[in-house]
Order: sequence, then C-alpha cells, then structure tokens
Amino acid sequence: MTSAQSSPRPRSIDLGIRVGYLSQGSQNSITDVEGVQVGHSTIITGDGRLIPNEGPIRTGVTVVLPHAGNLYRQKVPAACYVLNGFGKSIGLSQVTELGHLESPIALTSTLNVWNVADSIVEYLSDLNNGVQSFNPIVLECNDRFLNDAIGRHVRKQHVDEAITSASDISAQEGNIGAGTGMTGFGWKSGIGTSSRICESLHGDYTVGVLVLCNMGDPRDLRIDGLQIGRYLMPPGVNDESGGSICFIVATDAPVTARQLNRMAKRAHLGLARAGGVVSHGSGTTALAFSNSSERPQIDDAHLTVLFRGVVESAEEAIINSLLGSETLAGRDGNVRHSIPADKLENLLNIQRNSLENILGSEQEST
Repeated sequence: MTSAQSSPRPRSIDLGIRVGYLSQGSQNSITDVEGVQVGHSTIITGDGRLIPNEGPIRTGVTVVLPHAGNLYRQKVPAACYVLNGFGKSIGLSQVTELGHLESPIALTSTLNVWNVADSIVEYLSDLNNGVQSFNPIVLECNDRFLNDAIGRHVRKQHVDEAITSASDISAQEGNIGAGTGMTGFGWKSGIGTSSRICESLHGDYTVGVLVLCNMGDPRDLRIDGLQIGRYLMPPGVNDESGGSICFIVATDAPVTARQLNRMAKRAHLGLARAGGVVSHGSGTTALAFSNSSERPQIDDAHLTVLFRGVVESAEEAIINSLLGSETLAGRDGNVRHSIPADKLENLLNIQRNSLENILGSEQEST
C-alpha cells in the first residue's frame, strides 16, 4: 500500500489561508501566465526492501514549458539565483551568462539529472535538425528516503510523456512527477504552485511560481503566520532540516534578464516566510523567465509589485505542495505522512478566533 488518502486534498484557499495582499490568478497556478504549460510523468512501482537498481521506485519528472513553440528558435529572457549551491542542476551557468532560455525546464530527482538532460537534448535535436549544441535545463531535489535513487529510473519515455502531456490547465500538486518522492518540513511534499495578479502603472501582469519542495525542519513550518511545528509534528520525525528546493518563476511582464534575476531572488523570501532556514546541504535554486513579447520593458521603479507577486506566490506554492501531498510508503517501509488538513484547519481557526476575541475585547474597552 503506497497511499493512505481516499479524498481530494485541499489547497490553501480551502482552509481560509490568505497569503499576502495581491489577488490570485484564476487557477492560482503558474499556468495563469498565458502560454505556460506544465506536464508530469510519475513512476511508482514495487514495495518493501530496497534492491538497488530495481526498486521500490518513487520518482518522476516535471516539465515547465514557457510557451508552446520551439524554445531553441524562440528563446525567452531568463535568469537564475542560487541561494545555496548544494545541487546538481544543469544549464544554469549559460542562463546566467546569456540571459535567455532555449530549453524546456525539467525538475527531477538528483541522480536522474543527466538522464533527463540527455532526453531533452534528443527532444531539441529532433526539432532543430543540424544544430549541434543545446543547453538543457534540469533542476533537482533528492528523493532517496522513499526511492531507489541510485537506480536512476527516469528514462526518455518519461521525459517525452511529461512534455507531450504538458497543459495550461492548473498544474497538479503533491505526489506528482518530480514531487513523487519528496519531503517538506518532515511531511510528505512535492509539487506546489500559486500565482498573483500584479497591477502596475504599465498594466496588469501575472506572476506564477511552481515549487519542488524537499526541505525544512518541521519545527520551523509556518502557515498563515502560525508556527505549526509547536503544535503539530509529523509522526516519527523530529529533525528534517536538510534537503533542497527549486522555484520556477514565470511572468508575462516585459522584463529583462537582469530584472528577472532580481525577481528570482525574491522566491527565497517566500521560503523564509514558510519557515525555511536553508541548511548546509541544501540546493536552493530559483529560475525565472518571461514569455512577454511586449516592449519596452518595465522600468525598475515599477518592479516592486512583481517582487511581491513572487514572494506571495512562492510562500503559497510551498503550502500547496504540502497540502496537495498524500501519505506515501517507499523503500524499506519508509513512510512520509501527509499533513492532516483537519488538524491544521483547527489550529488556524483557533488562532483566528483568539485574535478576533482579543481585538473585540480591546474595542469594547475603548
């Protein structure tokens, strides 16, 4: 038995959680940025004792497409920011140097990075006959607690499945694609997403964030301002401060690569607001892109609302990665439990009611 869930998992909005001040996009997803598509391939096979190179397998791959065209021919401005570099990502140095993206963005588990990169090269080569060099983008987190990581089970057919299944319908969350074997703040975690509508003097723009969450100490987890770890801890987990996290930031705002670098930095503020500390062994990376064809670019003085959009979306995406995940058993009987939504909702309601009572008493006394 790999999953203990029998009903749909809630999202943050279902529990009355309101992160920040900006309005959410219609799907509250990175796919609210027009043209962006997300696809997944999930691999779950076997149970019981780990047999290296055989299983059990709890892994997958997630692909983000900035637009539906040929990315090598229709490059988009992009930038990345690495807060802590304990990661094995591919392709980021060229993005930093040239300021553009020419490949689908893939998320997967650590030791599958090279298999996935090879598969993306084949995909790009098939679209661009005669081209002899490509820069595939692959980011990763480590799912070894639940998965036969050394088996490197993600193959070309899985990458192809993720690309061909990519859609602009609201991205799935939790135990899906690259998120299949991940852990966040000691709880089962995985893929999460959120978006914000950013009103500026130049116009209204959308910022969306997709996160692969695999880090955090459960004692530090904060949701809606409440330090959840003081009251609710995952079974059998006391300290899970290691791990990594990857943010994909998308926007339709007409911004430059330099401005996207500034936006990418703000994703990590969303992590801090959720309780992330960033340990020694954490790969903590954000990649941002714009698929806008609009010109001229936004002036720096009007970027603040986009920064806020990134921070709010990143924080909520992390929460959704936890809420969307189901309890999963993996190799050697290891289990990651889903955060109990009913208990979490009760805690949040107690906090809200207490604050309302205090404020009400103060108003009566004045």
